[in-house]
Amino acid sequence: MTSEDRDSTSVAEPDGEGSRSSRTRTKKKHLPVWQETILLLGVALVLAIVIKALFVQAFYIPSESMEPGLVKNDRILVQKVSYWFGGSPQRGDVVVFKDPGDWLSPEESAGPQGGLTGLMAKIGLYPSGGHLVKRVIGVAGDVIKCCDKKGRISVNGQPLNEDSYVKEKGIDCNGPMIGDCSSDSWTAGPVPKGHIFVMGDNRGHSADSTVHMCTARSTDCVPGDEYVPVDLVVGKVFVLLWPSDHFRWIHRPSTFADVPNAS
Repeated sequence: MTSEDRDSTSVAEPDGEGSRSSRTRTKKKHLPVWQETILLLGVALVLAIVIKALFVQAFYIPSESMEPGLVKNDRILVQKVSYWFGGSPQRGDVVVFKDPGDWLSPEESAGPQGGLTGLMAKIGLYPSGGHLVKRVIGVAGDVIKCCDKKGRISVNGQPLNEDSYVKEKGIDCNGPMIGDCSSDSWTAGPVPKGHIFVMGDNRGHSADSTVHMCTARSTDCVPGDEYVPVDLVVGKVFVLLWPSDHFRWIHRPSTFADVPNAS
């Protein structure tokens, strides 16, 4: 054995122990449990804010105006993707929109205040207040009229079959008031560009576009106040989430597919 061989052997012998020592020194240290918990909560908070801002947000039904389908205090989810890249609300969509300014009372506008629920509402983990839930009846250019001889609302001359979602059954009109069609007749539109005309499904108990119209009997109204700016629309309701026995997907009624475009 040469001196070079001995030198080579002496260097190689401690190799196993040295590798184990190196692996021990380079092994990653785990964060304490409390630090991992804070980190996970932080990530969850950021995700919740991003999801609320871009994709899905939780709300609650503030009144009886959307019965029978959506009952007061039901929890709903609203998706925003449908209105991306130039998309806009369509006839028949159930939408959530911010109060245009005078549609809600101060109590209805308040929503959760302070505490855990108030914080959760701000980040989209709890339904927030200051919003309304209605069905889109008319979009830009549409003319809405109440009512034909069968008590049906028409859009651009096309009567709507609303039996599947309007609450009152057997009434003369599907307009906002229960009574004779001749006395409840009204016309709205053309709907201005960038706006929508909305109504609740509980036509006799809904503070919607029809309440804000200027009519012959109006004493204090603002022309155009009946139309909701599309910019105030948060998104489209796509699921009734809670209570669990109410759970169902929300779809656009087929009757709106027959409505012609505004001339």
